[in-house]
Amino acid sequence: MVGLIARESGGGGTFTPVPPGMYLARCYRIVDLGTQKSEYQGQVKNLKKFMLQFEVHGEDDAGQPLVTAKNEPMSISKNFTLSLAEKATLRKDLETWRGRPFTEEERNGFQLENVLGKWAMIAVTKAMGKDGKDYTNIANINSVPKAMKANLPEGHNKCAGFYIEKPDMDLFETFSDNLQAKIAKSPEWQARKGERYAQEQNNPANSGFDDMDSDIPF
Repeated sequence: MVGLIARESGGGGTFTPVPPGMYLARCYRIVDLGTQKSEYQGQVKNLKKFMLQFEVHGEDDAGQPLVTAKNEPMSISKNFTLSLAEKATLRKDLETWRGRPFTEEERNGFQLENVLGKWAMIAVTKAMGKDGKDYTNIANINSVPKAMKANLPEGHNKCAGFYIEKPDMDLFETFSDNLQAKIAKSPEWQARKGERYAQEQNNPANSGFDDMDSDIPF
């Protein structure tokens, strides 16, 4: 089964950031980032990463809807290490989002596709990045209050997952240049490139009859 399972052990264009605040949001995309180099407190590790992307529904401080120039909901994402270890950010965020801790059985293998299409309350904060620029980030993810659940808006974006194991290249082409580059440098993506090259070398240009079987109805 293609997808991402978390365990206890284990395009371009102008972008306007979501302003700081607390918002109703819907998770509509999971993106497999592959293994990425991470540095924390001087330690460098290679960790399996993925991204959750949310569409934001709400208003800014001036009472204006949080929409893009195309009148679509603004979006914001958060990267996670693929781990449900006790101190993992993913585990903390998923538990506050669900409103309860994981069972032992769930910690042994939680299918992340379960969060697609689900609503949450996200806290967005501003912080300075290593490059000296200000960025807005999802500080935490919480469950939607019961009083709001009866009047949730319609979701705008199609829910989808991107997985390096079996990539949807049409979806990949919609990603920003930076996101494409991040995925492309992962060893998992590089390995796929090597496999494709080997296949091309072992299967030279077809003779013109290679696709004939596809026209046979049975």
